[in-house]
Amino acid sequence: MPTSQQHITQQTPMGANLVSGGGATFRVWAPAAREVYVITDELTVARQPGWAPQEEDRLVRQQDGAWTGFVPALSEGARYRFWVVGEGSSGFKRDPYARELSIDPPFPDCDCLILDPQSYPWHDRDYRTPQFADLMIYQLHIGTFYAVDEQGRDVRLQHRGKFLDLLDRIEYLQALGINAIQPLPIQEFPSQFSLGYNGTDYFSPEMDYQVNPDDTALLQRYLDKANSLLARHNQAPLTLDQLRPGGNQLKVVIDLYHLHGIAVILDLVYNHAGGDFGDQSLYFLDRQVFHSNNDSLYFTDQGLAGGLVFAYWNEGVRQFLMDNAEFFLEEYHIDGIRYDEVSVIDNHGGWSFCQNLATRCRSVKPGAIQIAEYWNDRRWLAVNPTPGGMGFDAALADGLRDRLREALGQATGGRNAAVNLDPVRDNLYAPQFFPNAWRAVQCLENHDVVFQGRERRVAALAGGNDSRSWYARSRSRAATGLLLTAPGIPMLFMGQEFLEANNWCDNTNVFPNDLVSWEALQNNRDMQDFQQFTQDLLELRRRYPALRGERINAFHVHNINRVLAWHRWLDGVGQDVVVVMSLNESTFWHYELGFPRWGRWREVFNSDFYDQLPNPWVTGNGGSVMATGPSRHGLPSSATIVIPANSMTVFAWES
Repeated sequence: MPTSQQHITQQTPMGANLVSGGGATFRVWAPAAREVYVITDELTVARQPGWAPQEEDRLVRQQDGAWTGFVPALSEGARYRFWVVGEGSSGFKRDPYARELSIDPPFPDCDCLILDPQSYPWHDRDYRTPQFADLMIYQLHIGTFYAVDEQGRDVRLQHRGKFLDLLDRIEYLQALGINAIQPLPIQEFPSQFSLGYNGTDYFSPEMDYQVNPDDTALLQRYLDKANSLLARHNQAPLTLDQLRPGGNQLKVVIDLYHLHGIAVILDLVYNHAGGDFGDQSLYFLDRQVFHSNNDSLYFTDQGLAGGLVFAYWNEGVRQFLMDNAEFFLEEYHIDGIRYDEVSVIDNHGGWSFCQNLATRCRSVKPGAIQIAEYWNDRRWLAVNPTPGGMGFDAALADGLRDRLREALGQATGGRNAAVNLDPVRDNLYAPQFFPNAWRAVQCLENHDVVFQGRERRVAALAGGNDSRSWYARSRSRAATGLLLTAPGIPMLFMGQEFLEANNWCDNTNVFPNDLVSWEALQNNRDMQDFQQFTQDLLELRRRYPALRGERINAFHVHNINRVLAWHRWLDGVGQDVVVVMSLNESTFWHYELGFPRWGRWREVFNSDFYDQLPNPWVTGNGGSVMATGPSRHGLPSSATIVIPANSMTVFAWES
């Protein structure tokens, strides 16, 4: 179908975009290409030997190195690919901005699909992302998190979990009390099994996570679930056609999570792209001959995780990555971005790119949080404002995680083992030079830490050789209690909320047991009790703003007793909270502890209550203590309290 320059302006967006009245504009950046064609109606013929593009399919080169054209009579779902003639070779290329790729023919010899970004009818107009300091994040991997058939049987060993499988976990996660999910990367990657950090097609959602649009029966099952959830919120139902595009399957998940009060933060990878590029990928898009790192349009010759680092010196590459972030913020309504390995970007000349990226995303959606994974020495640079810093909102922190995991490991040595809580106390405070404590994203587990072959999950670490023992349960409660009452944005990893002990892996063919144990949760009392503990603890964090605030005074640490206590408060409000954690295997029946205010302190949380819930032998303080004693531990008053063995206890001041 012949191309023209109708509807083409300097503002014509990249990729393929439908035009009112019919047809689509095309724009692709290939500055070193000699010729570029868009093939829209000969894709079947184009696979035959001897085929060559026609002159009428040629695009026109613009001054910025982009090639443009308009093709009439195209509509939603139309297929296309670019044919690029370069110095080194000629051949097909997938559109770097393609919103979706075809399932048939399969990746990597697949077609690009034209999609209307307005084809999904959003229902989340009234949703507002939580304030950054109020976020409580749940990290998950879509392919291994959850998938059942129509009879409710687990099918994760048969196929990857789908975007739409997340609909079955909305009510579970809402009841748990988190207010944000953070899936591992969802951009198209070439391998069947993957964590997602080897993406190749940045605007297209992963096809293995999509339900085949021709599988009407399966789509209908998911549609029924989606419409049931929509009906509960008095929202109009969806149709099968609205659910067929893979992009819309991700959109309905985000939409419905919003309706249930849960934000969606995407993990986007801008430090490198996947290693299995294929001839039709971003790699040498304008088909130059490779001589040096400057010859690849998008990449340097520096390898990372099997892929290549992006060429941040190239303005077109920078624009591509920033366009991608804006695309997900606007078209997918996401509530934040977790940027993978920003330190790699910085180490390869991407400092100013990071600043520009943070600034642009904030201008597009100020309420969307931007979280950097930054491990260089001066970590505060990630969260300090420009020009001195990169300008991201928050950054991953590992100090509290590593020190607390060390203390748990020390405690497994028995009641006489030395446990050093000083480093834990020190890391309760904001990381060095962070402007605010909430800017640190804190966790005990994440996809990197507890991946198969790496560190043990908290339950396994805390229990030594028995991840279901009282030692495992009680120490895990103490550690999780510290995480959810400490400053910063807390993050849980899938299964952590119910004492999951198995490491996880994306490849279930090799490690079939490394899946979130949903069936075990249904039948295991200890796991159910721990889930209720986590749920109530998240509710406690919501109920007491001081636990989400900035102020903390870790006023007492006693390594012989294995006791650590800290004070949380809000200036001028009077909602004081004192948290006491013990890794001692024995109960302290008469422990003299300082308190920041005189009077009655209610015992609002006691982790010992959750062992064999409700614990018939719970050890506690009868609901409250009176702080009428003398000054102690640098505080104006004190009380004699009971500290249960391996526990976390929270006291709130009653005025």
